[in-house]
Amino acid sequence: MDFALASTFHPRLESTHFRRNIPPKFFQREPTLLRQTVILAAQKKIDGVSDELNSIASQNLDHAPARRRVRSAFANVQQQLDHILFKMAPAGMRTDEWYEVNSEGQEIFCKSWLPKPGVRIKGALCFCHGYGDTCTFFFEGIAKHIAATGYGVYAIDHPGFGLSEGLHGYIPSFDAVVDNVIEQFKIMKGRPEIRGLPRFIFGQSMGGAIAIKALLKAPKEWDGIVLVAPMCKISDEMKPPVPLQQVLIFLSKLMPQAKLVPQKDIADLAFRELSKKNLAPYNVISYSDQTRLKTAVELLNATKYIESRVDKVSTPMLILHGAADRVTDPRISQFLYNNASTNDKTLKLYEGGFHSILEGEPDDVILTVLNDIVSWLDSRTTLK
Repeated sequence: MDFALASTFHPRLESTHFRRNIPPKFFQREPTLLRQTVILAAQKKIDGVSDELNSIASQNLDHAPARRRVRSAFANVQQQLDHILFKMAPAGMRTDEWYEVNSEGQEIFCKSWLPKPGVRIKGALCFCHGYGDTCTFFFEGIAKHIAATGYGVYAIDHPGFGLSEGLHGYIPSFDAVVDNVIEQFKIMKGRPEIRGLPRFIFGQSMGGAIAIKALLKAPKEWDGIVLVAPMCKISDEMKPPVPLQQVLIFLSKLMPQAKLVPQKDIADLAFRELSKKNLAPYNVISYSDQTRLKTAVELLNATKYIESRVDKVSTPMLILHGAADRVTDPRISQFLYNNASTNDKTLKLYEGGFHSILEGEPDDVILTVLNDIVSWLDSRTTLK
């Protein structure tokens, strides 16, 4: 799930900058006003867990070591949650977790899910998570379901998100995020269990924008793309006026890590079912704070780039979107479908569906979306 678009472009500034590996004297040169507006975001208490776990979850998550400690503390609790993605997760899937050091020297968290031993693998699906998400938590159930049908599923946490290194929620360069995806998935696609098999890239919300741009940079690397509520164009009602865009760009150069304050409870827009919305806080290492200035500008520029080049998408494509999504407008998916140059394209709109169609919908809708993904993959793979 990804809340970026509905919260990014509001201009009221309020908080904080945490710099990594920067000498203290740097901060002495920051504007006095910025020094005076450092405010730690209050951590909401998570219902149903002990005071000890709430204390662990409330620590500052700006850097990866803290996020890794919190994830470890909550691992067992998360798997016991009353959600279909956890309850239906098939047993016996082979999973692996590891870290790769990327070309920027950052530790990138990687994970794979493979079918049970003895099940032949039909293809590889490589996942790009959204802005307010990680490749663990809800995606664990999604990945296990798809892996059980005969696919190797691979995923990473983007720099600055989840268990990967980098300042939490900070995207200094969207291109660097895309290049990291290309780099890490190139390594994964060389793994012996999937070598020579069809490869598909899978992106959700902001991860959809990342997947599309990775595809545009290296179209021959993929046999197809799967997109869930992709962030590929900002609707006119969400786009800030041009003068405000210019202000954001200017401020992002002065204080790139400073945050913006969202004006809506975005979870209400993402989850249709209240019971599932109430489980979102258990995704304790997801980024749910105000959007950082440079991140906002990078997301805006990325959507402009993708919007101008969707006609270059010539790879088989599946787009899935909730018809009532108010975070990423389903009309944008229609725009992508209409303008992509590939003849092999499918658009599925789910009536009444909100943004998080794989996490926040009634159980039957979640299963339908998952089965639609698997059916589409199956129609484009053959066992050798």
